[in-house]
Amino acid sequence: MSNPLAARSRHIATIFLISLAGLLLEVAFTRIVSFKLWYYYTYLVLGLALLGIGSGGIFVVVWPRLRKAATDTVVTVCALAGAVLIGASEFVISWFPINTIKIWDYGTADSWRNLGALIAICFTLFVAFIMIGVIVAVLLGRAEDRVNRFYFADLIGAALGCALAIPLIWWLGPPQVVMLAALVMALAAVVANPRLGVSTAIAGVLGVLLLLMVVQVIKVPDVQVEGGKEQPVKEALGGWGPVFRVDAVKVFDNYLLLHDGTFGSGIHAYKGDPAAATEYDTDPRVLPFRVHGEPPAHTLIIGSAGGNEIVAALHFKSPKIEGVELNPITVGLLKDELREFSGDLPNQPGVKIHQGDGRSFIFRSEDNYDLVWYVAPDSYAASNAASSGAFVLSESYLYTSEMIAESLKHLTNDGIMVVQFGELDYVGRPSRTARYVMTARDALSKIGVADPSQHIIVSSFVTNKTGDLSTIMVKRTPFTPEEVARFNAAVPTVPLAGVAYAPGGYTDGGIVGKLAAAPSSEAANAIAARYPREIFAVQDDRPFFWHFSGFGSVLSNITQPFSTNNPEDVIGERVLLLLLLVAIGYATVFLLAPFIFVRKEWRALPAKGRSALYFAALGLGFMLYEISMIQRLVRFLGYPTYSLTVTLASILVFTGLGALLSKRFAASPRRAVITSGAALAVLGVFYLFALDPITDALLPAAFGIRVCVTVVLLAPLGLCLGMFMPLGLGVVSGLGPHPDEYVAWGWAVNGFFSVIGSVTTTILAMAYGFQVVQITALCMYGVAVLAFLALD
Repeated sequence: MSNPLAARSRHIATIFLISLAGLLLEVAFTRIVSFKLWYYYTYLVLGLALLGIGSGGIFVVVWPRLRKAATDTVVTVCALAGAVLIGASEFVISWFPINTIKIWDYGTADSWRNLGALIAICFTLFVAFIMIGVIVAVLLGRAEDRVNRFYFADLIGAALGCALAIPLIWWLGPPQVVMLAALVMALAAVVANPRLGVSTAIAGVLGVLLLLMVVQVIKVPDVQVEGGKEQPVKEALGGWGPVFRVDAVKVFDNYLLLHDGTFGSGIHAYKGDPAAATEYDTDPRVLPFRVHGEPPAHTLIIGSAGGNEIVAALHFKSPKIEGVELNPITVGLLKDELREFSGDLPNQPGVKIHQGDGRSFIFRSEDNYDLVWYVAPDSYAASNAASSGAFVLSESYLYTSEMIAESLKHLTNDGIMVVQFGELDYVGRPSRTARYVMTARDALSKIGVADPSQHIIVSSFVTNKTGDLSTIMVKRTPFTPEEVARFNAAVPTVPLAGVAYAPGGYTDGGIVGKLAAAPSSEAANAIAARYPREIFAVQDDRPFFWHFSGFGSVLSNITQPFSTNNPEDVIGERVLLLLLLVAIGYATVFLLAPFIFVRKEWRALPAKGRSALYFAALGLGFMLYEISMIQRLVRFLGYPTYSLTVTLASILVFTGLGALLSKRFAASPRRAVITSGAALAVLGVFYLFALDPITDALLPAAFGIRVCVTVVLLAPLGLCLGMFMPLGLGVVSGLGPHPDEYVAWGWAVNGFFSVIGSVTTTILAMAYGFQVVQITALCMYGVAVLAFLALD
């Protein structure tokens, strides 16, 4: 005779392990997809993970044989099947050839072939999560009065997966972490099976630990990148990191750094003699040094990457140089494998390289600098159409007016801030340069500058071949006539360079010069409004610097093949709209369509419309909060991967605690929902007006402290959000004669709108900003409260 208490303990441990595996899998796949395809496809992983887990729950309801099977049998078989599917999915996704850029060549065989490949990759990602959904649904559905404890264990396991994901990715690499998730699924099968006993379960744990050591050394096939990227050679140095994968590829006498398969930077051979680096005398990097006159006493380089700007600063005799590089893999190359090749840059006299994010470094710094140099991330990839689009959906907190204003505060009286941007076509469409000039003007106005046109200098570097370059210099004080004269004298010494704008009437007559010379903000805005792309100033609430085309414009041109449009303007937005269609299609087929098999029971469900409204509002509102918080906290935590894992872990832990607490209010769910809604309204106001001041004030703190602050800030949100779903499921399960079908209906509608919300959140943020997104989220929960009151 089975022991109910022992069975319950096994099942709680099982759901914990399953959720742990699921979140490890989800985070690892975001890194694989970002490397194989592009950064913006990571939103697809979040949506398809939700879809797979939700679909698994629906299958439990519509498949009678699955519903009648013993719990231990279902869990054991599905956990083992899930382990196999996860392992297979990693191999398929890594190997599957695709070129997503070709999708937009409408009507061609390449277009259909690559669209089919994308759908196949989506299906493979989706399948990897189905068994997790089946197991979670079975265990939660049969937990009876212990459902809150099971739900809590589910979310705690997921939170632990988030917390472990980054160190494991750094240690093993994403493909190996996927295989580890498969091993954890297999371990869950061992734990769930009562016939195996405690000793076998312990042996299973030890076995997984042993296999973990094997996974660290086995050769999982490398991920094959899509056709628009560069496939790293086997001999490349570097590896996977928490930020992106870095591959140092030997090209002639130098190393090219690939960041997730795209051109990122380079490490040049350097013998330690700054005077010998004469190539910088005729390079655009010379311009800020010439304008400054005397060698800058203290130079700060944000995004120092392979150290080219450090060598330039040494060549121009700056005695104190600090570099800040986000990716630890790149820093490691300079300090270890390529230390001798790069002239031991980190240990050169006067040089110090910090590993961290530039924004928090600036906010934390107590120094003033003679030169603050921002190395644009795309300067080496300006001619690559796809990589230009890859930046569109990224949050660019280094290029907002708030960040520029903070940088200007850290300049000496004669200090210069310089930014360089790659341009696809500077003469025809200098969108990046134009937008930065607009943003710099906004920042200068914020610190009290009456005439920003006296504080900006811009030069161009037009190759007409491999991509152009612009150099923008900004000062807290006006540029002096002597500095302008030095600039005008230096430009002719750089082949292909030209004066775009300098105070005193020096301009090439293009859009950049007109914006920089505008006598007022109103005049500059009027000029920007006539430009065919969106180039208005970028601020922290809407930090999508690379988003140059509104979604209305993209939709109006959606029928045109990709080749007839500027790829910089449309590819990211088109992909986002495509992902929305894919999400809706998959969610319809796998979440709603299965109810055809139980249509008789579905028709008998009372108050379907009101319950659908309730669960739809929860699904959309939850994703609006979750993803907007991930995006807002990027600037606080330093990089999307950090924000993703810390924010998800925090919300999941406290959502789990909220679900656990909801059982105390089972007798009065109406009051609990009203109270939670009121608390959420108060929190909504707090996040709108207090979150940014708090995070900005604490940005100088150490990373560990910022993580703890993030957890504290998100704790009340998670507690409130965690109350709504179990309370709603508890009410609908008591309506009518088909409680299982009604609970499944609730999960299906919630999952459908969660999947859609994973994409629409970013669309809304890009169009209107994070504050509007979170106001919309609060409104969604207001709708949910009203629907619940009509339902209960």
